[in-house]
Amino acid sequence: MCDGWMQFAIAVLVGLAVAAVIAVVAHVALRIAARRQRWPEVLSRRSRAPFRSLLVAIALWAAVQTSFPDELWRSVLGQVLTIAIIAASAWLLASLVLAVTDVALGRYRIDVPDNRVARRIRTQTLVVRRLAIAIIIVIGIGAVLLTFDSVRAVGASVLASAGIASVVAGLAAQSVLANVFAGLQIVFSDALRVDDVVVADGEWGRVGEITLSYVVLDLWDDRRLVLPCTYFTTTPFENWTRRGSELLGAVEMDLDWNVSPTAMRAHLHDVLEKTDLWDRRTSVLQVTDAVAGYVRVRIL
Repeated sequence: MCDGWMQFAIAVLVGLAVAAVIAVVAHVALRIAARRQRWPEVLSRRSRAPFRSLLVAIALWAAVQTSFPDELWRSVLGQVLTIAIIAASAWLLASLVLAVTDVALGRYRIDVPDNRVARRIRTQTLVVRRLAIAIIIVIGIGAVLLTFDSVRAVGASVLASAGIASVVAGLAAQSVLANVFAGLQIVFSDALRVDDVVVADGEWGRVGEITLSYVVLDLWDDRRLVLPCTYFTTTPFENWTRRGSELLGAVEMDLDWNVSPTAMRAHLHDVLEKTDLWDRRTSVLQVTDAVAGYVRVRIL
């Protein structure tokens, strides 16, 4: 009996030693690669803990399966460690998704003047990241449940009635699914992006967050307006930064009839030529109305 436990202890130590060697080799390789590129440092930061957890779980599982002396507890511990391996694998996959998306987001900054492409990529990346992590979690939970014989036996009957269940679930969650598909449509149609300036539901604000079910607008007075994704696919809204961040501003003045529009245009040209704030897009002075003894002049 003591020999069996001794063999198990040796197997555990050997497995942990191998796991430690693999972890050290991977860490050193990433440190060397990080000298030339940024992504190894991000990958190491995100995946260090789940990778090591997975190595430890695999090492313990191998030791239990090969050397654990008690047959009854071997199966129990084997299943527990199998669940741990599945959980660590899901954690590792989620960390890889986070690392890849972090690198992608780091290459596209939105704190620059011309950031339309960066905002589009950032919006799509964040939504894809949430969707991928959700899928990984669902698959991981399903894999854990399938490790139990009773759940595996019930699976056949569940799959047999999946057609009816899917119809019922689809009808019950019609609004939820509509929001999910609307969220995907918003993101991949490039109709709305994070940091876009929009006017929706009579409110002016910037898009602060886009999920698969709702959009959060950061309003001008620090309020937050939360709208379902279906709002932006079924209701007209203004997007002031759809193709670019430039906007036209106008100044209107009510002046006396004796004013000379020609002289005002010449003076406007002189003022604009002397300032660095003019982007040379427009230089227009128009008389738009004449009522009650005044003329209305618009400058844009």
